[in-house]
Amino acid sequence: MLRWPHHGIAALASDTGLSENAVCKALDELASLELLKPSAQEAGHLRPVSPTVGLTALLANAEAQVCTQQARVESTRAAIATIAAEHDHPHDRALRLEGLDAVRARLEVLQRDTEIECLSLNPGGAHRPDARQAATPLNEEALRRGVTIRAVCRESFRNDADTLGYARWLTEHGGHMRTLPTVPIQMVLVDRKAAIVPLDPADPRAGALEIRTLGAVNALYALFEQVWQQGTPFGEQPPTDLNGCTPTERALLQISAAGDTDETAARKLGVSLRTVRRMMSSLMERLDAASRFQAGLHAAKRGWL
Repeated sequence: MLRWPHHGIAALASDTGLSENAVCKALDELASLELLKPSAQEAGHLRPVSPTVGLTALLANAEAQVCTQQARVESTRAAIATIAAEHDHPHDRALRLEGLDAVRARLEVLQRDTEIECLSLNPGGAHRPDARQAATPLNEEALRRGVTIRAVCRESFRNDADTLGYARWLTEHGGHMRTLPTVPIQMVLVDRKAAIVPLDPADPRAGALEIRTLGAVNALYALFEQVWQQGTPFGEQPPTDLNGCTPTERALLQISAAGDTDETAARKLGVSLRTVRRMMSSLMERLDAASRFQAGLHAAKRGWL
């Protein structure tokens, strides 16, 4: 038809060697592909569309169909991944992080993905300079996104000027910090979905476990809230109880009552041995006790513990 646009069905059959029935079917197919259109000059006749226009439109339509099919493939792939994830129960597994570098790298990823809150318990004393340098930009970015940051630290961290300065920076930028004489365990909780706990509490540099089992994460969250409620907000003086004891003095009495030595008490409280002995001497005098053991007995009888 491009060569002889005015030929009718009989002429086209002669031109192509096809039967008139086959020519009619071919014309119907070409019309359905919009490669033939009604003639404006001759009623009942069809005119061929320029290949540049007609075939380009067909190619564009084919490309659109390919894109649609590709989108369906990607959607199916995503659905398969979701089904596989649910079947494999990844949230019931713990990820083992070997060494301090692996822990910090994972915390960086988790903190960048944090949407709601990041909670931490910090039983150590002064923060290492490299740890503060790594945490500061991540905390600043999270706070800008509206993430809530709450941290519980040991009271003795105030003895380190750099760590004290970091605490001031965090609270001035919208973070929250509380202190206690002793903190039970090192832990980081992210969005109540993941928890990072040490492999060996006595050696944080050994590595950690990332836990995502919902029951375990909820239990650790409850522990955090209990510890948080007992803490003293940063910037406030720890309150004394009705017996005139500070939280640190009560903690020292509890440690002593458990039979621990002054050296162990100093390590748990994060203070010097001299400080522990000075505090113990003051408590013994106030309790009218001649020994640490007697002080524990008198404290228990008087309801100081």
